[in-house]
Amino acid sequence: MENALTLLAGEWEGEEIIATTRWGEGGPARGHFSARLDFGGRALLQDYREERDGRPALQAHAVFTTGPGHDEYVLHWFDSYGFVPAQPAPGYWDGERLVFLRSSPRGQTRHTYVFHDGACELALESSFDGGVHWEPVMQGRYRRVA
Repeated sequence: MENALTLLAGEWEGEEIIATTRWGEGGPARGHFSARLDFGGRALLQDYREERDGRPALQAHAVFTTGPGHDEYVLHWFDSYGFVPAQPAPGYWDGERLVFLRSSPRGQTRHTYVFHDGACELALESSFDGGVHWEPVMQGRYRRVA
């Protein structure tokens, strides 16, 4: 099975739709991320920035790693909203989707990456009841720029 981290490597940018949530107002945004492989392809280092109305908004740094199994992944996420992981977010790659579930005292956030037609689509959803109900946070569609 293919290492999904290789699919995320590179320079990407695209349009995002941010949902109105308890964390802030919704609306359109532009997202950019730069990701590079390290440690022989077993880690991906990603820097992300979001712009709203032409101004910087959310910034994040993520470290993705592969587990011992080919479909096991882990995400460490740090962002300008103050999220610092107490533990890594477990994830998996099913050949079509790369999915992570972050948990903290603020609730859960599910990251779902889907790759097709040369694009990367990312959906973020949050749950505040242990995963019973999910609320949209962000939808993005990115194209490789380098």
